[in-house]
Amino acid sequence: MFDLDALRLLDVVARTGSFTAAAAELNYTQSAVSRRIAALERAAGGPLFERLARGVRLTPAGTVLHRHAREALERLDLASGELAAIHGGTGGRLRVGAFASANAVLVPEALRAFRREWPRVEISLVEGLSGALMTRLGDGALDIAVVSDYPLGLLPEGEARLTPLLTDELLLALPPGHPLAGKPEIGFADLREENWINGAPPDRPTVLAEYCARAGFTPKVGIRIHEWTGKLGYVAAGLGITLVPSIAARAVRRDVVLRSLSGQAPRRQVQAALPRTAPLPAALALLDLLRETARSAGSGHELGQERMDRCISPTSTAGWPRA
Repeated sequence: MFDLDALRLLDVVARTGSFTAAAAELNYTQSAVSRRIAALERAAGGPLFERLARGVRLTPAGTVLHRHAREALERLDLASGELAAIHGGTGGRLRVGAFASANAVLVPEALRAFRREWPRVEISLVEGLSGALMTRLGDGALDIAVVSDYPLGLLPEGEARLTPLLTDELLLALPPGHPLAGKPEIGFADLREENWINGAPPDRPTVLAEYCARAGFTPKVGIRIHEWTGKLGYVAAGLGITLVPSIAARAVRRDVVLRSLSGQAPRRQVQAALPRTAPLPAALALLDLLRETARSAGSGHELGQERMDRCISPTSTAGWPRA
C-alpha cells in the first residue's frame, strides 16, 4: 500500500514542514513532491497534510501514518546495519547491555579496544539488571549482554548462549578510620554490630542476609539505596558499611576503604550472553575482547587489586580525601 520512497518523503515533509524544503533536500522538483504526496494521500484514504499560507503541517491521519513510517524506517535502517555486519563489513550497529558495576571497568575497557578494531560500528549501550537484559536479548533488542548470577542465582540460558568471563568477589566497603580497616582478617562475625547500607527490600532474600545468617545474626539495614555508587556516598559519610563488586573497585571513590572478607567473601559469576543463532560478527569480536580483558586481570578481585593495595588504615589517612 505504501512504498518505502513515499514513506521517506512523508517523513522529510513532516520534518521540514514544507514541500519546497523537502524537494530541495531530496533533489526532487516541487511538482514531483506534490504529485507523490497526492498519491500517498489517495492510498491513505484522505489528506495527510494541511496546506497553510506558509508550508504544511500534519493532519491527525498524517500524524498516525508518520509515526508508523518513522518506526518502519528506523527498523529498516537497523536491519541494513546488521546485514552489513553479517556480511563481513566493519560498519553497522552493535547494541550492548550490561549490569551497573560491569560498566565501571570491564565493559568500558573492552569497548575501548573494540572501538580501535571496529571504528565504523555505532555502539549503543543499555544498563539494567541481568534478568531484564536476558529478556531484551531474547527479544532481539540486544546483540550481546554482560550479566551475572547475583543476586538471583544462575540465569536460565533459554535462547541465549552464555560464556563465562570471570569470578567476581564482593568486597567490604568501610568509612575512613573504621576500626576494622586495620584488622588482618575480617569475617562476617566481626560485622554483627555494624549498620549496613543495602538496596533490596526487607522481605527479599539477599546474599548479605544469607552470609550474615551463617555467622549467626541478622544484618541491621538502616539505609536502603539501590545504586552502588549512592551506597558509597553514605559509607564515606560514616553512616554504614556495604558490599562492593571487586570489578568496580578501581572506580570506587578514594574516601572509602575496601577490604576483602578473605575465605568468607561472597562471589558471583560474570558472563557474556549472545543469541544462540546468527550472532553478529561485531558481537563475537566484543566477546573476545571481554574475555581478553577479564583474562588479563585473572578475576574480578584482580581487576580492583591496584585500588585495594592503596586502601588506607585507621591510623594512616595521609593523601586520602575525607568525606
